[in-house]
Amino acid sequence: MEILYEDNHIIAAVKPSGVLSQSDGSGAPDMLTLLKAYIKEKYNKPGNVYLGLVHRLDRNVSGVMVFARTSKAASRLSAQIREHTTEKLYYAVVEGKVSGEGTLRNWILKDEKTNTVKVLDREEKGAKSAELSYRAVDSTDGTTLLEVDLKTGRSHQIRAQLAASGHPITGDAKYGRAGGKDRIALMCHSMTIDHPTSKERMTFKCDMPDSHPWILYKNRF
Repeated sequence: MEILYEDNHIIAAVKPSGVLSQSDGSGAPDMLTLLKAYIKEKYNKPGNVYLGLVHRLDRNVSGVMVFARTSKAASRLSAQIREHTTEKLYYAVVEGKVSGEGTLRNWILKDEKTNTVKVLDREEKGAKSAELSYRAVDSTDGTTLLEVDLKTGRSHQIRAQLAASGHPITGDAKYGRAGGKDRIALMCHSMTIDHPTSKERMTFKCDMPDSHPWILYKNRF
């Protein structure tokens, strides 16, 4: 587990693909539990360690996550996320050739029974608006690396919207072509917040993994 930054108020770390954001009761590793154990050991803290989860990444998605170390920090970070003052940039390797840049605006309807979402072109009851912008960074081997600026944080939004546009994410069996387990080529490579106490604008970044298909792009730009 890679720690990007820590102080008395926040901790930023890189979530590996296959690790949960928080426990689902299955006993599988999750970031919240791992980071609590890290803090407890490093600072020799007695009793329970507080750590606030203010946003999530899907289990099969890797990348930057920021956690709150106090309840005040959790409240302020949560407010930033609600007010869309944070910035999250993703890399996605998608099937096919994509050029230039663009914006996807749709409505997303979630099916709780199947834990999937449906992308709609018009509003329906229960559906939520979803918007993202993208730009093509590079293409090779029948795929394209996109940088995605997530405007609204809906469940499975990037995966579903890109698939609906005709370019599913490589390895995403749920919304596109079947791939290996825990190998969805989607990562949050950058997250920007205002520090909850100092108000300093801070950006945390991480590198692409060395695994396929990221390795195709890692040293190309």
